[in-house]
Amino acid sequence: MLRIIAGTWRGRRWRFPSLPGIRPTPDRVRETLFNWLAARVPGARCLDLFAGSGALGLEALSRGASHVTFVERNGQAARAIEECLCRWDPGRHHDWRVVESEARAFLRGPAQPFDIAFLDPPFDSGLLSAVCGELELAGWLATDARIYLECPSGHPPAVPAGWASARAGQAGEVGYHLYWHQRGAAAE
Repeated sequence: MLRIIAGTWRGRRWRFPSLPGIRPTPDRVRETLFNWLAARVPGARCLDLFAGSGALGLEALSRGASHVTFVERNGQAARAIEECLCRWDPGRHHDWRVVESEARAFLRGPAQPFDIAFLDPPFDSGLLSAVCGELELAGWLATDARIYLECPSGHPPAVPAGWASARAGQAGEVGYHLYWHQRGAAAE
């Protein structure tokens, strides 16, 4: 059972099917992440690239993101996210899109710059560093974008040279990192 922490859907809960390889971001980590991003989420275009349960993208919509694209390779998980969104947002007052696709296949499509990217792949996939490079090279990140990464604690991935570490934390076996896409942006 997962729950939304804050925003218009605060306190809403949804039961996500237990699926292999899907590890929802814990409430405590999500709360910390969205505290870090508090001023940036309202009006932001967000990409939840390894959506899994959709917890990060749902939290972003609840907190005022202007758009979230959820990308998930597992068809059952993608359908569960879409069903949740259809129940919570039947009038489509929020702008969202659910795409059933492998992350790298999705990134081969036409790039649309996002203000915030959430990257939380299965830890054993080995995809994180490659996907970071693809986001950078293909133009998926807006100037001054923020990129959130989850990985095994103590093993931060290699990230492109234009990304600066903004914040980091650890919760048990999970390391979580927020990067700032510096290309063309002035220091804060």
